[in-house]
Amino acid sequence: MNPGRGKSSDYEPARATIAVLTYVPNAVGYFKDRFDVMRVCIESIIKNTKKPYDLMVFDNGSSTKVVNYLNQQHEKGNIDFLILSLKNIGKISALQYMFRAAPGEIIAYCDDDVFFLPGWLDRHLEVIDTYPDVGAVTGFYIKPHMKEGIKTTLQFAKRTDVKMESGDLVEKEIEQHYISNMGRTWEQYQQEIKGLEDVRMTYKGIHTYVSAGHFQFVAIKDRILKALPEKRKNNLMGQMRELDTAIDDLGLLRVCTTPATVRLLGNQINQEGVEFIRKFDIEVEAVEGSTPPKNWIMKIYQIPIIKKIAYFFYQRLFKIINA
Repeated sequence: MNPGRGKSSDYEPARATIAVLTYVPNAVGYFKDRFDVMRVCIESIIKNTKKPYDLMVFDNGSSTKVVNYLNQQHEKGNIDFLILSLKNIGKISALQYMFRAAPGEIIAYCDDDVFFLPGWLDRHLEVIDTYPDVGAVTGFYIKPHMKEGIKTTLQFAKRTDVKMESGDLVEKEIEQHYISNMGRTWEQYQQEIKGLEDVRMTYKGIHTYVSAGHFQFVAIKDRILKALPEKRKNNLMGQMRELDTAIDDLGLLRVCTTPATVRLLGNQINQEGVEFIRKFDIEVEAVEGSTPPKNWIMKIYQIPIIKKIAYFFYQRLFKIINA
């Protein structure tokens, strides 16, 4: 007879399940320094989350080095639920798996390149518990997200019991952080935000920005499951904007905490990032710097036809390396 027969479990799920999607298939090109980025992301959750939570990690076909690290964290009890996929099944498919399996009533999702600050979960839950009909709360405001999926939230901002401000409101430090860690230039960023303005709300004393991201968010499980695309497409990273607009179409709010409660890591950590991360007793090394090209070489790089040709070969080499 199975010794477990007739016995009961004392397990009670935490209100929030933190769901992290990892994917670091190799250490080449874009992924050269991504192992440390992924590691810092998970360790910032462990270090800076004080509210009770269950940590679920879905690995989408990463390298042996990544899988070994995740298994070690699982054995230590830092990861409660670890799912290892032999191949990359795509982001939406992974989210469908995780969100349905998550035991908590709240899902706190993130890609594996986000750094969490102390009190981040408390702040997200405060917004969810205060604002009505919240679909997603993000911890870092990105102005280009004002382009779509905010119709419902803007309607809410116009209510008489909501204080609304609009204009150029976001801190320059936040904009610079986004530009530096997402591989943008100020010129590219200005094109991205052309015609957009920030909208900040205050409801029952809680401040938020209009809009949310899909790289990291906290949501009520029942609501986010309704918004998830049911039909999966073959592309590995597609359909996330469909998720954003689906939340809006359901009449749910998409908002962002202020001040910011997370930071972006990108695909590598520079010296400034290292100094910031070490303040939280998380050890990390900066990536090796490279000598910037000479001015005349940079001018050649900026010739449109040269950029077009280089990008053509880059795209195809990337697909071959990561096939």
